[in-house]
Amino acid sequence: MTFVQLIDCKTNRFDEVNQLMDTWVERTKGKRTATHSLIGQDRSDSSHIIEIVEFPSYEEAMRNSNLPETDEVFREMVALCEEMPTFTDLDVVRDEQLYAANVSRLFEAMGTKGELPPLNDLIAENYHDHDPSNDQDVIGLDAIRREMGMWRGAFDFTFTLDDQIAQGDRVCTRWTWNGTQKGDFLGIPSTGRTVGMTGTTIFRCREDGKIVEGWWQYDRLGLMAQLGVLDPLEL
Repeated sequence: MTFVQLIDCKTNRFDEVNQLMDTWVERTKGKRTATHSLIGQDRSDSSHIIEIVEFPSYEEAMRNSNLPETDEVFREMVALCEEMPTFTDLDVVRDEQLYAANVSRLFEAMGTKGELPPLNDLIAENYHDHDPSNDQDVIGLDAIRREMGMWRGAFDFTFTLDDQIAQGDRVCTRWTWNGTQKGDFLGIPSTGRTVGMTGTTIFRCREDGKIVEGWWQYDRLGLMAQLGVLDPLEL
């Protein structure tokens, strides 16, 4: 079970504390078991600092705490604080990656049956889409809904999310798309064929979780081949 430790302190020497954290990272290189560290500053009291450190388990956290380098840095940290820092040990019982969850919801919505949802709870009004298959970028919520409508009008399809990695404000998804052509697609009359392709999409999200930018890469050439519109020499 993932374990998180909250370190709560009061200091008017934040820059020095921040530099000390860099020192701890350097000193414990190759020994440190922490997987993620986040420092927050209280907006109503700039001297109130909370550091959140994530570990794979409680046992790994204790192993990290027992490092002589950690003890040295802790004593230096105490000297920079107005009072003794406090520690709160937390077992993580729920960890929801909101950006990744919203991206997953978008993929699901794109392949949903019936009318396309408004998507204004997932996509920002100024959304910017980069798709090398399009001559120009698609900009705006209404424009990307029209783009999705083109695909939905041509195919009954679903996405399977094979891998998803979230880092910072970006979510990278490797997906498999399967569909059956039911209507005109880029001038290709309906073939009734069942087709598929793989691709990768990176979405950028803003602080409220809405998606503001997307970059697509997918096997469009393979899709066209499956629809029977490429000569053998083009494959």
